Amino acid sequence: MKRFLSLLVICAGASQALAQAPTAPDQPVLPPTTNLLQAMTQAGPVMLVLFLLSILSVMLIVVFFFTIRRGAIVSSGYMATADALLRKRDYLGLLAVSNRHGEAIARVVQKTLDFMTKNPNAEFAQAREIAETEGTRVATNLHNRVTYLADIATIGPLVGLFGTVIGIIRSFGALGSELGPTRYVLLSKGISEALINTCGGLGIGITAMIFYAIFRGRAQRLVSELEAASTHIIALLSLQHARRPERTPVLLEDEF
Repeated sequence: MKRFLSLLVICAGASQALAQAPTAPDQPVLPPTTNLLQAMTQAGPVMLVLFLLSILSVMLIVVFFFTIRRGAIVSSGYMATADALLRKRDYLGLLAVSNRHGEAIARVVQKTLDFMTKNPNAEFAQAREIAETEGTRVATNLHNRVTYLADIATIGPLVGLFGTVIGIIRSFGALGSELGPTRYVLLSKGISEALINTCGGLGIGITAMIFYAIFRGRAQRLVSELEAASTHIIALLSLQHARRPERTPVLLEDEF
């Protein structure tokens, strides 16, 4: 019983001491942490330019995936049809088929046959030159389209570097001001802005350069296939053109 009373006395004394102890001051409420999207929106006006560059690069990548492919340059179906029509000497039929198709090789054949039908007395070397010129134009257009990604890969990091310089200038301006503790907040905001702009520029540049390398290799492979298909078509036309005088002495207008 005495032990129980002593325990009660000790508990009462401890509770009274705790009640008389000074209360701890309230802890300061820390500001909520910002996520990546909020940090990007607060990184200055340069991020708007980087955002537009990222949208443009994504659009180009999607478009190139659908346009820089074998079916848009040389298709097996068209080559089989063109080979069969050329062996039958059906030039008007091949010209009509080429007008309906959208492949690059169809444009080369269409330009060549159009020149031959409108200029029946021309040398075949001139028709070959027309085919080579049209093939060069298609290849140059293909390479120039892919170069847009290389331009974005060059411009993106430079724009990000510009935003980095602006953020560093703001940081040093806040560090040299007489705002007291507030200057450290401004200093941290300036450094954050600089790093976010650097990260955005590098991200756009690296992504654009990776896809540029992919599409450049694909474009070179497709240009090689276009050259091979054009050479095949021109060789068949040359054989047909060389056999004409042996068959009949009719005019070329009657052949087309």
